[in-house]
Amino acid sequence: MPRNDRHLTEDALRAAIEKDEIDTVVVAFTDMQGRLQGKRLHGRYFLDHVLGEGKTEGCNYLLGVDVDMNTVDGYAITSWEQGYGDMEFVLDLETIRLLPNEPAAAMIQCDLTWPDHTPVAQSPRAILAAQMKRAADLGYVAVAGTELEFIIMEDTYEEAFTKGYRDLVPSNQYNIDYSILGTHRVEPLLREIRNTMYAAGMNTEAAKGECNFGQHEIGFLFDDVMVTADNHAVYKEVAKQIAVKHGKSITFMAKFNQREGSSCHIHLSLRGKDGEIVFWDDKAGKTTPLYDRFVAGVLATMRDFTLLYAPNINSYKRFAHGSFAPTAIAWGNDNRTCAVRLVGEGPAARMENRVPGGDVNPYLALAAMLAGGLHGIEKKLTLEPPLTGSAYDSDAPKVPHTMNEAREAFTTSKVARAALGDEVVDHYTNMADVELADYDATVTDWELRRGFERL
Repeated sequence: MPRNDRHLTEDALRAAIEKDEIDTVVVAFTDMQGRLQGKRLHGRYFLDHVLGEGKTEGCNYLLGVDVDMNTVDGYAITSWEQGYGDMEFVLDLETIRLLPNEPAAAMIQCDLTWPDHTPVAQSPRAILAAQMKRAADLGYVAVAGTELEFIIMEDTYEEAFTKGYRDLVPSNQYNIDYSILGTHRVEPLLREIRNTMYAAGMNTEAAKGECNFGQHEIGFLFDDVMVTADNHAVYKEVAKQIAVKHGKSITFMAKFNQREGSSCHIHLSLRGKDGEIVFWDDKAGKTTPLYDRFVAGVLATMRDFTLLYAPNINSYKRFAHGSFAPTAIAWGNDNRTCAVRLVGEGPAARMENRVPGGDVNPYLALAAMLAGGLHGIEKKLTLEPPLTGSAYDSDAPKVPHTMNEAREAFTTSKVARAALGDEVVDHYTNMADVELADYDATVTDWELRRGFERL
């Protein structure tokens, strides 16, 4: 079944291709870095050779490369020694959507399996699906929304590359947080993104300005966690494509410059299998013990899973005092200085994880939140009292300040290994090792500026 009436059924897609209304079908999966990877298939080829099989194939190196698509060592599932064989892109026919920003195009998102049809456990979608099953086995479903911030530049991606990503012109030259005037300057771009995403099956809420120069956010209504992750990946891809059309560029870097970073606050709650509210006791007018244990679990495992919330070297530059990005592992009632903020009552009761940045892989972050929260439920953890006042000045435990610190917490975590499996933990530990080694070998602008003449 399609996810809503703006998604396409299999029959509707078939009919549109036969009428030549759709001539291109994008089949894509989300890689380790949170990017869509796949193929654009001719519509007739898709009907004749792919739809019936329910799959196509692609090289398994796609889950073993760095951000520049370089093949790197250390991955158990893919290597030169193993010959870099294929994996299967298995069509999820619930995800069929139009791509209004591309002529006559539709998209289908995919799961990954090996040629023997066993799941690729290290794929982000499989990691999230495993935690969804854990929740289902306990009688719960998870719903979430991601608030993804970005910075718009007047430069094209080609111009930004030529400039070495320096001296770029932001679309706004002052703080436009909630400013109607500031957002109006780029409303043609924002409007096209909002409307394109709605037509592609997402429930668009609103656009607003943010603090950094040229910084904006477009929000979407919460949904099932897998739907939210799928939509997040598509939105991030399409927003960049639309920016290109407008002669601009968008960056989702967690920390582009010395000013405010770009966050991806994640709101999450559990429901019963039939939609019952399980995080709020209406009679008592307060949170339920289940909710408290879930939040306690997320907090108790925050250091264990920070690598999945902050997956890049740059991610850790965002955790700065007084920046609205958290530094303290604490929770508070509607307190934006804490790593975890509790908001809402009744059906709206939910936790907000403020640690992830705009560079996060949504599948991995949602899987980590579920793994941590379910750990809290299973172990019946006690939630500490809420922090009041500024968490920046508290003595609460700190969010890992570097990727190396987060890598150590993740790879040595008994909770992470029990929840995700050794193969997943080892795979993403290696991803961190690759990034750390490359960064450690890089001579930065900071070093050149301070050392070329003065030292």
